[in-house]
Amino acid sequence: MKKYAVIVAGGSGTRMGYSVPKQFLLLKDKPVLWYAIDAFFRAYDDMEIILVLPEAHFVKGRGIIAQFNYSDRIVLAAGGNTRYQSVKNGLQLVKEESVVFVHDGVRCLISVPLIQRCYNQAILKGSAVPAVAATDSIRIFSDGKHFVEDRQQVRIIQTPQTFLSSIILPAFEQEYSEAFTDEATVVEANGTEVFLTEGEYDNIKITRPVDLMIAERMIEERSAL
Repeated sequence: MKKYAVIVAGGSGTRMGYSVPKQFLLLKDKPVLWYAIDAFFRAYDDMEIILVLPEAHFVKGRGIIAQFNYSDRIVLAAGGNTRYQSVKNGLQLVKEESVVFVHDGVRCLISVPLIQRCYNQAILKGSAVPAVAATDSIRIFSDGKHFVEDRQQVRIIQTPQTFLSSIILPAFEQEYSEAFTDEATVVEANGTEVFLTEGEYDNIKITRPVDLMIAERMIEERSAL
């Protein structure tokens, strides 16, 4: 089946403390975003990529695209004011029946096996949302109070959140709600059950300077294998 990866990289990177958005920061001489794109191309040789960026950074985006031999299989879409709108803008370029991956561009350590696992489950069940078990103690805050939650019942959600196009495209025709924290919540709000799949603890999201250091070390270790 046709495959599209909607890679969303619309962040400003303010939490990182850099003037350059985090998706363009360099890891081993390549932008963070490059690694996410590369993983999807390595997963499937017929992958099409929709890269969602702020319009102000299209020039940087085109520079990254030019580094790939399959640059003709990458198109740009403009980001919106919310993640929902950014993803919706990318999904508007999906014109045929397909499996659609929606991935955070700053999850640069995404692995080929995880991408393939998500695809295979989406074909069977309609969706695949990567998740890992919580390893820390968990407390829930509510109405000024807090209580312990059983961490064995808690899952931390990752990307690529993967769906059949027949499921995700209609879901994004809904009116936006602040309850939409990711693609899974959008699909569920449209009345469709979402299925989790095993994520990877290495699939970290670059949000702080220390994450860059961790990612660089992990890339070095992978290169040494």
